[in-house]
Amino acid sequence: MRWNDHSNLTGQHAFLSPSKYHWTNYEPEKIDRAFIAFMAARRGTALHAFAQDAIRLGIKLPKTPKTLNLYVNDAIGFRMDTEVTLHYSDNAFGTCDSIAFRRGKLRIHDLKTGLVTTSERQLEVYAALFCLEYEVTPHSIEIELRIYQNDEVKIFDTDPDVIAYIMNKIVEFDKRINSIRLEAMS
Repeated sequence: MRWNDHSNLTGQHAFLSPSKYHWTNYEPEKIDRAFIAFMAARRGTALHAFAQDAIRLGIKLPKTPKTLNLYVNDAIGFRMDTEVTLHYSDNAFGTCDSIAFRRGKLRIHDLKTGLVTTSERQLEVYAALFCLEYEVTPHSIEIELRIYQNDEVKIFDTDPDVIAYIMNKIVEFDKRINSIRLEAMS
């Protein structure tokens, strides 16, 4: 058999993919909603890539109350690094949209392009990962977390006890996962 060449699709996934076959049971209205959500996610990925490039190049956007502009301009203004991975273990790591640590102050900013209400918990986990990776006690630093969404900036002055709690959970659960992994390999 001579197979058709589809090398241009390597690493991509179709919306109507066999591995995500649940769409075969959808009604037309549900497929519409699912595809709109899929397109929004792709747009969010593109906006994050654009923001990352603008921040790395130091290109400020017009001063408007738009989410993307606020996020990019603040990240540049605070001299933040973008798309930084924080790693405690192979079970516990994540990539911050933008982060900075200087003069005892940790800043973590998150760009949200969707409409779903978000929580600062994701940012608190990033802060916990930072503290674990860089061996910083959350009580010894100031932590400011920001979510940029729907043309507003939500600023959270985080309780260090919450970060310490999450750090302990990461350590405890990482040990449990490693234990289960070892048992499964025996």
